[in-house]
Amino acid sequence: MGRGIHAVVMRNLILACLCLAGLARGQMAPPADVAASAISAVEELGKQVVLGRHKVAIERMYPKWKERMARRAGGMEALEKQLEGIGEMMAKQGVALLSFRPTGMPVCYEVWPGKKIAIEDGKEVEQLVYEKWLLLIPTETEYRITQPGTPPTFYKITSKGFQVAISDKEKNDWTFIDGSSITVADLRSLFITLPENMELLPIERKAAEVK
Repeated sequence: MGRGIHAVVMRNLILACLCLAGLARGQMAPPADVAASAISAVEELGKQVVLGRHKVAIERMYPKWKERMARRAGGMEALEKQLEGIGEMMAKQGVALLSFRPTGMPVCYEVWPGKKIAIEDGKEVEQLVYEKWLLLIPTETEYRITQPGTPPTFYKITSKGFQVAISDKEKNDWTFIDGSSITVADLRSLFITLPENMELLPIERKAAEVK
């Protein structure tokens, strides 16, 4: 059996064992240090984007989702051009990004079934575990829109959404999926142990004229 096929077979066996053992976990409260690390990473992402460094959105995108988005865009180069051109496009349309920050407590899941070797009664045994954290982190983004006129009219758009933050456990090296572009079906196609009835955080937008 080829190594690639063997890996797939083993992964499927592990997943089946996790489900049979009742270890496929749903929503849970994240450990405090994990939540703090993920929130800090989203905050830093927001600071970079507000400064116009949109390339960071590509660099910190969850790799498997990045590959999927690149296929949809016609290749990685095309995807990079799309994201790098966001700042210029916004400026032409009179849109300025004012802030992008995490708000509130995240929703946490354990994903990516695997195994580890542990010592029990002096013997090595395989334990079924989850290898990654997946957090839904609520965010708030504010924009200013300028409508030409004499005098011009200004509006503030407040958008509530979320970032999906993923990291290998104990590494705190977070990559992201923007909540505005993801569905439950998308997430479960990437992380099959997520519950079918999981709910994403709400996305809301409101506009107000600035006097």
